[in-house]
Parts: sequence; C-alpha cells; structure tokens
Amino acid sequence: MFVAWRELRFARGRFVLIGAVVALLTLLVGFLAGLAGGLAAQNVSSVLQLPGDRLVLQQGEDGDVAFSTSSLDADTIRQWDEAQGVHTVIPVGVTQSRVTAGDDETAVALYGFGRTQENPGKNSLLEMSPDVDGQVGLSAGIADDLGVGVGDRLSITGQEFTVASIGADLWYSHTPVAVLTARDWSEASQRVGGTGEATLLSVTGETDWAAVGAATGTVAETPLASLSGLESFQSEIGSLGLMVVMLFGISALVVGAFFTVWTMQRTADIAVLKALGATTGSLIRDSLGQACIVLGAGIAVGLAAVVALGALSEQALPFVLSPVTTLVPAVVMAVLGLAGASFALRSVTHSDPLTALGSNR
Repeated sequence: MFVAWRELRFARGRFVLIGAVVALLTLLVGFLAGLAGGLAAQNVSSVLQLPGDRLVLQQGEDGDVAFSTSSLDADTIRQWDEAQGVHTVIPVGVTQSRVTAGDDETAVALYGFGRTQENPGKNSLLEMSPDVDGQVGLSAGIADDLGVGVGDRLSITGQEFTVASIGADLWYSHTPVAVLTARDWSEASQRVGGTGEATLLSVTGETDWAAVGAATGTVAETPLASLSGLESFQSEIGSLGLMVVMLFGISALVVGAFFTVWTMQRTADIAVLKALGATTGSLIRDSLGQACIVLGAGIAVGLAAVVALGALSEQALPFVLSPVTTLVPAVVMAVLGLAGASFALRSVTHSDPLTALGSNR
C-alpha cells in the first residue's frame, strides 16, 4: 500500500473528486431507498399487520386479484371455514371514505373485522378494533390530523362515532386507518356504494390452499405475497426500485471508469515496480486497497448525509431510516464500486517490465 498512499497524498484533487462523486451517489441511493421504504409503509403497513397465515382474496374473471374489487359472500366464507385443516377464518372488510371532526376532514381507510381474536397479542391493528357498535379505533395519523382523542366524537359516512382507542400509525394505500365493528363497517361500506361484504379473509391453518381457492373462486397468498393486489404499491415501488438499480449501475461505471483511466496513466510506473521485483499480486492489492480507501471515505460521507437529511425529512416526507435503507445500499455501493475498479486491473496484470526500459517507445 506504499505506492497507493503516496498517490493519494500527491494527487489529492483527483481522489477528492471521485470521493465526492461516490458520496453523492451514496446520498442519492440512500435517500431513494429511504423514500421507497416510507412510501411502501404508507401503502401496506396495515395489510402486513393482518393476522393469519394466508390472506384470501376474490379472483377476478381475468385471473387478477385486487383489494379494490374483491368481495366475498357468506357462502365463500362458510366454505373456507369448513375446509379441512383450517383453524380460524376472520372476515376483514376494507373500504375508503372520509372522517369529519368539527371543521376538519381527512381521508381514511376503514377496516372491519367479522371476528376478533380474544388475545390479539402485539397485533396493533386488531388492538384498535372496538368491542361495541358506534365506536371507532383510530390510527395515530388520523388522531393527529383531526386533533381528537379517546372519547371525542366524529363523523364517518354521515354516522356519528365515539373514539374508543388510538393505536399505531398504520396506513392503507396512503390513507391512515380506522377500525369499526363488523356491523358498522358493513353499513358504512354500503353508504359509500360498496356491497357491505367482506373484502378478504384472514385464514390460519394448514390446508390445500390451491384446491380450496379453486373451489371458491379465490386466491390464498401470504400477507407479503398478497401485496401484489395493491395496484399503487406495484407501480410505486417498481419505479423507485428501477431508479435505485440504475444508480447502482451508474456507480459501478463511474468508479470503474475513473480507476481505469488512472491505472492507464500510471502504466509506466507499474512496469517500473515490476522491473524492480514487485509481484502482480502485490500490485493488485495496492490498486484495490486504493479503491477501498476512496470508496470507504466517499460512502461514509454519503451515508452520514443520508442519516442527517433523513432525520430532517421524516417530519415532512414518508421517509424510513433503518439498516435496510442505509447500511444495505452502502454495502451494495461498496461491492459494485470494487467490481468496477477490478476492471482496471488488466493494466496491472498485463504490464510489461520492458516498458520501464523504454523498449516500447
């Protein structure tokens, strides 16, 4: 690493420039990853809180499955309830409406549970479910927007409700969540033009999911796999994910191009070192070590900027700061940067010591 350190000292401008580029790319990738995580949470956080091993949705005539069009009648629920190996079936209704408290109004996703578990454990969505008709459980987002608390009155689809509880900050399709009893939800659904029937089933047990689904015209998926039934989630995350992947590719190309040009410019110096007895392995370690230093410094600065800006943005944007949105992109940047730098090693491995003696001049 002697030569690498000397080059870093005497060509500071070049290495500061590439380090700044790496830091900027890390900032862009990290910020996009955090924004994608925040948007995903505002889209599906309540769906991931639904209990059960599988979520059952109606399959359309074209074979597609969508939360917005799914509707399950009593006969379908009965068939799933009686299926061999099924332990519990919870009908779940989901619709979107608006909540009014005084002069304030906000959009809301209404949930209704046909049957609730006696001990929901740490399931924050089930804990919000009220026990009595005429009551509603609110997520923190609605309570903050409307400035209401437990015991306050508000209006949903023209019906007055009392706030029974305020739970976690859960979202569905970018709208905060409120939970009603099954009867209240069914009536609210019909008032906004719905059927009043359950949107999906939360099923626990072990059965032939495909066979029961085929017999009932439904599809049973794990909560994570069922997210494909949210159209906005697919388009949103797909677009942001494509941007992140493209930035990763640009990062590898930029770092690879820099070190390729840099290595070509010092081909004669590498030849001299080989003529003096330096092994190819030592020169490769020297070059990759140099790349590691530049990448490490650039990524560290970029990561610090992501954390700082992310912390400031959380109040105004749906931004998530977590190891997945910070450390994972940083590691991927480092790996791709080293992969790009490795393309410059051809000049090191194929350098001819005779070049140092001027035989090729």
